[in-house]
Amino acid sequence: MAENGDGLGTVPEHERILQEIESTDTACVGPTLRSVYDDQPNAHKKFMEKLDACIRNHDKEIEKMCNFHHQGFVDAITELLKVRTDAEKLKVQVTDTNRRFQDAGKEVIVQTEDIIRCRIQQRNITTVVEKLQLCLPVLEMYSKLKEQMSAKRYYSALKTMEQLENVFFPRVSQYRFCQLMIENLPKLREDIKEISMSDLKDFLESIRKHSDKIGETAMKQAQQQKIFSVALQKQNNVKFGKNVYINDRIPEERNEVELKRGFEEEDENEEEILTVQDLVDFSPVYRCLHIYSVLGDEETFENYYRKQRKKQARLVLQPQSNMHETVDGYRRYFTQIVGFFVVEDHILHVTQGLVTRAYTDELWNMALSKIIAVLRAHSSYCTDPDLVLELKNLIVIFADTLQGYGFPVNRLFDLLFEIRDQYNETLLKKWAGVFRDIFEEDNYSPIPIVNEEEYKVVISKFPFQDPDLEKQSFPKKFPMSQSVPHIYIQVKEFIYASLKFSESLHRSSTEIDDMLRKSTNLLLTRTLSSCLLNLIRKPHIGLTELVQIIINTTHLEQACKYLEDFITNITNISQETVHTTRLYGLSTFKDARHAAEGEIYTKLNQKIDEFVQLADYDWTMSEPDGRASGYLMDLINFLRSIFQVFTHLPGKVAQTACMSACQHLSTSLMQMLLDSELKQISMGAVQQFNLDVIQCELFASSEPVPGFQGDTLQLAFIDLRQLLDLFMVWDWSTYLADYGQPASKYLRVNPNTALTLLEKVHKGMKDTSKKNNIFAQFRKNDRDKQKLIETVVKQLRSLVNGMSQHT
Repeated sequence: MAENGDGLGTVPEHERILQEIESTDTACVGPTLRSVYDDQPNAHKKFMEKLDACIRNHDKEIEKMCNFHHQGFVDAITELLKVRTDAEKLKVQVTDTNRRFQDAGKEVIVQTEDIIRCRIQQRNITTVVEKLQLCLPVLEMYSKLKEQMSAKRYYSALKTMEQLENVFFPRVSQYRFCQLMIENLPKLREDIKEISMSDLKDFLESIRKHSDKIGETAMKQAQQQKIFSVALQKQNNVKFGKNVYINDRIPEERNEVELKRGFEEEDENEEEILTVQDLVDFSPVYRCLHIYSVLGDEETFENYYRKQRKKQARLVLQPQSNMHETVDGYRRYFTQIVGFFVVEDHILHVTQGLVTRAYTDELWNMALSKIIAVLRAHSSYCTDPDLVLELKNLIVIFADTLQGYGFPVNRLFDLLFEIRDQYNETLLKKWAGVFRDIFEEDNYSPIPIVNEEEYKVVISKFPFQDPDLEKQSFPKKFPMSQSVPHIYIQVKEFIYASLKFSESLHRSSTEIDDMLRKSTNLLLTRTLSSCLLNLIRKPHIGLTELVQIIINTTHLEQACKYLEDFITNITNISQETVHTTRLYGLSTFKDARHAAEGEIYTKLNQKIDEFVQLADYDWTMSEPDGRASGYLMDLINFLRSIFQVFTHLPGKVAQTACMSACQHLSTSLMQMLLDSELKQISMGAVQQFNLDVIQCELFASSEPVPGFQGDTLQLAFIDLRQLLDLFMVWDWSTYLADYGQPASKYLRVNPNTALTLLEKVHKGMKDTSKKNNIFAQFRKNDRDKQKLIETVVKQLRSLVNGMSQHT
């Protein structure tokens, strides 16, 4: 029962499996069959049985169907056999027709193929034309780029590159030649940068070489403009009756000649003068600036340009070692600097941003400091005033030129004031030589005049006024020597030379007046005074020459007021102005005159010493000669002749010289008596010496120089007179008794002097007595005299010792 139940359950399952096998694809049969083996153990067998039963049922159905359609199949085969013959005929006909069509279509095929090939070529040509039309502008632009590069039109080439990159290359970027062009453009840009930089370097080198020419042209233009302005201003002043410029008071002929020469040169060179644009081709700078601007590297170019120009500025500012020797050295130095800054000023105004005003101001300040240091150092070596003056003129033109280009030049004019002091020093040295030559050539004699013409010549040179001299008939003499008008003329020339430096310094008349007076004072107080003092102290200058020098200084002192008027006429500044400097000529010539007076006293004393050295006294003589010594008479005659020359001197000078000479003679005679080498003096020698002193007193009383009151000059010999009277009268008792009394007869006799001379006389008396008589010591009178002398000597010694203790 159980088995039957299981069998009933499996039959529907097998049917389902068979249905799946029949209805599904053979690829899916595997899983269905696997389910048969997964069932009960006898399921496989039962399935096979069921499968066989199903196959038999299908065979029966197929057989029924074949039997049903068999007649129709037979009929169809019979029909096919009937149309077989027709089909073969039709095949032959179709084959023949196909062959004929094939033969007829071969030519059409060939022509069709030709047409197709032509169509393809036409299409390709059209495509090529379109592509070429697209590529031709690129190639044309690139060719244009090459031509621009060859023609060195680099800025245009860069613009062409921009068009290629922005417009043309994007259209043909798919082609290989375009890629090659694109790859080549950076190299071209670098080539352009290198070439433009090379051109810039050549330009910088060129302007470095031509800076002096540029500067020379600019300075010449500035100078001619200044000459024109001065001439125009002068014409206006003349037109309106004004006279306000110092330059107008410089000798008119000289000014007119210089102006005429300046205008003639201007007319000759008007067509030759070129501007900086004519002398220099600035296109490399513009080109390089544009190129770097297009390349976006403008800052690099600006930095490079400024750096190179600063280097060139340092080279330009470096002077030559021997620049101070000639004016050409200074001119070359200035023209190079002017050329440098003229170029920079042009670059500043024609380019935007390459150089700025701040940059040029910084560069100028640096240059100005260097220029001032160089000029201050090199000008210190200049010893020629003409060279210093030319240097000043160059500095003025240099400053005016650069001022015209907007550069501040106040420091240069301040430097000119320093150079002005140096110029004055060189002038003083030069005029020192001029004065020395004048003094060397002077004969130190009054100027002789034989006719009216010679008189007018001297008066025209020197402002001399003397009504008494004018009334005298010819021939006559000026009191001063030839050096006086020469010195006066040279002082005026010095003022002119000093004035030359003040021209074009943009200073007022008051300042120029002050400068002229100060420089003239230096000339008088330092140079002329020094030359006079050196002249006075020269050994070969005698008393006559010294007298003439004193007379000369007197007239030069009187001429100082005319020099002040001369300066006033030049500057038009009144001497009554509060701040007007006075000339110190009065003190200068007074000092020189005092020095000459002192030298007269010294030389006169030296001359007296020379005569005194000729004295040859016999200090052992027993009796005097009865007349004065020959040397003394010669000395007195010499003094008389000299004092006659002194009549032209101021009274006090002659009197002082005469008194000094007499005092010196008295002192020399006293020293002769008291000489330590003189051991003994006889009374005969004392008497002879007394005769000489008497001659001196007679000379003093003869009033060799007028103006002394009473016996003032004789008092120079009072010491000698009282001393000799003491010995001649032998009045020792009175001397000793009245010593120290105001009314003493021998008030001027010093005890020490009296003691010294008495000892010498005492020894002389002893020797004389011994020579005359060997038995003199036994004479009572001689013994008494000896005792008296010894007593006086003791008293004098005690008096001297008492004075020493009191002192």
